[in-house]
Amino acid sequence: MPGILLGELFPNFEADTTSGRIKFHDFLGDSWGILFSHPADYTPVCTTELARAAKLTDEFKKRGVKMIALSIDSVEDHKNWSKDVMAYANEAGSPLPFPIIADEKRELSVQLGMLDPDERNKAGLPLTARCVFVIGPDKKLKLSILYPATTGRNFDEILRVIDSLQLTAQKKVATPVDWKPGEKVMVVPSLPDSEATALFPNGVTTKEMPSGKKYLRYTQI
Repeated sequence: MPGILLGELFPNFEADTTSGRIKFHDFLGDSWGILFSHPADYTPVCTTELARAAKLTDEFKKRGVKMIALSIDSVEDHKNWSKDVMAYANEAGSPLPFPIIADEKRELSVQLGMLDPDERNKAGLPLTARCVFVIGPDKKLKLSILYPATTGRNFDEILRVIDSLQLTAQKKVATPVDWKPGEKVMVVPSLPDSEATALFPNGVTTKEMPSGKKYLRYTQI
């Protein structure tokens, strides 16, 4: 199935959305972006996810991330479904704060490798899986996560990953297991000790291991 790999340029597709016709790279501008797909409108898990995303809009804005969703129904269906989404988010009457792409012919879903072969609609057509794509300001794919249609996403984890992506894009560090912003990070193995000392004024600590290899180096950013 077609798809896109990490580090590849994200397609500059054109699409109809609830905010009008867009060209994706123009929509992103110089920002980071997140595109998350949904199996279909008026489905229970999707409604809870979009409501959660709507509540976190300010968190994505703080990180300079533009949000856009995708579902395989029409723009008109998206607009009407959005009313249910915002009601579920306890914000009835407010507009959904980000656009939804209409992919009725599943062309974009096929291009990006989004279809879930095990989940089908009443007509027997495959639904889109729950994909998450994070795109950098260089328009390249920085992260992809693929959930089956039956499993809802954890948006707190998505924000955590974006924090890691943005930090590690600027600093020569990596984030360890379960890392959260403000916690210690790891110095990348390719950075010599002499350079690490100069780059990280808060100091570098090394955890001793039975192998004697000094590869677990931590610092505070």
